[in-house]
Amino acid sequence: MALTGGEIRLERGHDGRVAYLTLDHGKFNIITWETRQVMADRFAEIDADDDVQVVVIRGEGEHFSSGGDIPGFMEVDPIDFTDLGHNVTAPARSPKPVITAVDGYCFGVGLELALSTDIRVCTERSEFALPEMRLGMIPGSGGTQRLARLIGLSRAKYHIMTASRIKARQAGDWGLVANVVPDRAALDAEVERVVGVLLGFSPLAARTAKEVLDKGVDAPLYSGIELERKAYSMLRSSKDFAEGVAAFTEKRAPKFQGR
Repeated sequence: MALTGGEIRLERGHDGRVAYLTLDHGKFNIITWETRQVMADRFAEIDADDDVQVVVIRGEGEHFSSGGDIPGFMEVDPIDFTDLGHNVTAPARSPKPVITAVDGYCFGVGLELALSTDIRVCTERSEFALPEMRLGMIPGSGGTQRLARLIGLSRAKYHIMTASRIKARQAGDWGLVANVVPDRAALDAEVERVVGVLLGFSPLAARTAKEVLDKGVDAPLYSGIELERKAYSMLRSSKDFAEGVAAFTEKRAPKFQGR
């Protein structure tokens, strides 16, 4: 199947500072093997664009994504599975903050995609699940590891091993999502609010915070604190920090340059 790229639309907003990636592949936004590569290609383009400060991933229509193309997986050469998950989890490797807006189903690889992003917001009707056990399989794109780190090992074992769904409010209580809002209109408004907040900060500080958090969380406490200290020292010498201090002193909005 040829890669058209249409299954993941890339649009820009806020004068090119925000990249919006929209899953647009049928009623349930099925993520095919080809869609995975398109995701990686989109992020390669975004990461190379210095103007982009924030990325938003969302789904067209009624559901964010019901998961992968199950029959299509049987047509994939087994050797290709050695790279399973590397492409669809490109958001985790992106240096830029990535927000996921979830409405409706967020299942299987759709959830694994969302788990690889930094901030997740959902509507009250949203549901989350890794149902691979129903197929005699387990999640293969980071789901077992990222879910356990977010909601705890016991809860992750239960929901993965029983293939059961996590309701939106439960997802919010457990920290799987940062915020739960009433409906799609509220979801769009909340995402834009968070985007606005992030755009007001130094892009360099945002990238550094993401890196320190991601690398430090799996390190021993002392190593994480040392990583934080060195990153803090690096930012201390940045032009953005100098601008931030000057703006604070002069009681004005800062003009960060990402340097």
